[in-house]
Amino acid sequence: MALNIPGVAVMMLFYLLVLAIGIWASFKSKREAKKGQGDQTEMALLGNRRINLVVGIFTMTATWVGGGFIVGTAEAVYNPSMGLIWAVMPIAATVCFVIGGVFFAEPMRNNKYVTMMDPFHIKYGKGPAAALSLASLVSEIMWVTGTLIGLGVTMSVILDLSYTVSIWISAAVAITYTLLGGLYSVAYTDIIQLVLIFISLWLCVPFALMSPAVTDITVTAYNSTYQSPWVGTLEADRAWRWIDNFLLLGLGNLGLQNFHQRTLSAASSSTAKITCFAAAFIVPTLGIPPILLGAAAASANWNMTSYGSPSPFERGETGLALPVVLQHLTPTYISIIGIGAVAAAVMSSTDSALLSAASIFTSNIYKNILRTQASEQEIQWVIRVSVVVVGLAGTSLTFLDNSVLMIWMLRSDLTYTLMLPQLVCVLFFSISNGYGAVLGCAVGILLRALCGEPLIGLQPVIKFPGCTLVNGIYIQRSPIRTICMLSAVVAILLFSYLAKALFNRGLIPEKWDVFKVKAQYSVQSQDGIKSDIEDSKEQNEDDNEVCEPMIESPC
Repeated sequence: MALNIPGVAVMMLFYLLVLAIGIWASFKSKREAKKGQGDQTEMALLGNRRINLVVGIFTMTATWVGGGFIVGTAEAVYNPSMGLIWAVMPIAATVCFVIGGVFFAEPMRNNKYVTMMDPFHIKYGKGPAAALSLASLVSEIMWVTGTLIGLGVTMSVILDLSYTVSIWISAAVAITYTLLGGLYSVAYTDIIQLVLIFISLWLCVPFALMSPAVTDITVTAYNSTYQSPWVGTLEADRAWRWIDNFLLLGLGNLGLQNFHQRTLSAASSSTAKITCFAAAFIVPTLGIPPILLGAAAASANWNMTSYGSPSPFERGETGLALPVVLQHLTPTYISIIGIGAVAAAVMSSTDSALLSAASIFTSNIYKNILRTQASEQEIQWVIRVSVVVVGLAGTSLTFLDNSVLMIWMLRSDLTYTLMLPQLVCVLFFSISNGYGAVLGCAVGILLRALCGEPLIGLQPVIKFPGCTLVNGIYIQRSPIRTICMLSAVVAILLFSYLAKALFNRGLIPEKWDVFKVKAQYSVQSQDGIKSDIEDSKEQNEDDNEVCEPMIESPC
């Protein structure tokens, strides 16, 4: 197969369009900065907290509908061992947005945090905050990797362009406009990207489904034709794993800076909440086209196509389901439109992850720990360097594996079992402290490692009920990720309570209190007393006003 020149030309036009919008947004950002509204750091990382409702909805939705979302959903539906019932990403995203809007958006936005790591720095101090910031940084880099893999495999199949070249060109464009305009560039390019995703994917669906090689998907949904029914099955012994995966992909994303950066940049807390609820409705609708394209792949007689036998699954190319469908089941010009949709999705997520990672490193590691006296100009340069370094790191990791679903699951695993318990405790449990955070983190990581992970060949040491040996690999049937997450929450609260009790009762000398737990609770107590005194004063004033005699008017 020769290089697809028309396809490459269309992709270059798309990249130029996105880059032009990013440059325009960077000028808008500079104009806002010259007005003197807010500091430059907030302008770059949060758009000066002036992102309106419409732009906020677009950028929140586009951030989630990335290459991993589109390619991974199609891969899950096509995979004979999974099927539609296991393609939970669209619905899991809805759960994430609803819970995020109800519980997280308002307290985060009202406190005017710059990143989701700020409450850790304020409450726990530099040490625990730095360690957790590094973990969050890794998860953002993995997000970049997962989205770029989705684009690389698609472009290499459809355009016959080198996998390496495809990824590096796309990464370079995303890095460039993110460098130029920060969140403004990311938000405004997300608008055109989301529109392109919606139109392009729905244009591809009817051509794929009407291909002569594709059997009616309503027939193959529940009948074994060329492979197992694409709806899939949920056996009793896999039910707990399904629940585990659903919670992993739904709640795990609440531990991502990506999500919180959108709510923190909103013009108000109410705007942040509405943004979440709107995205909760829109994201699942954008999951329908990749589901249908995955169903087309499962319903195709590949002998009737230029792809031939054996099938992608038999060749070990399940992760290529979407690009193979676009290449072999649709006309050439439609496949080019499809690659545009994937490219748009990838860039809309990649730029968000780049900025999120740069935010955490700049604000929580460099400014709060390494260089507390850094000037605004210095911080701006650190943001730019961070974007480039994270982009290079995430792009380099794309050559380790080409399964979007695997990277997506591993990244969600990290945020679900490590970051989510920490964020819940620091925001909603006043008893939590640095000791609990550190030991809870250790418990979560250790337990998760002992449970094993077949995706990376890690054999389990702890075998929960139902653990079985399949093809030489132990498969856990229990919801091990949720068990690890809940264990981390319990450990954080338990060790926090023990640390508080030991230091407050003098069982451990105060000089050994490296995280200043005793001082932390003293401040909290004083704040509580002050609050009670102020409330009492207000009540007394109200009572006095009521007791004052009314002035009688003369007759």
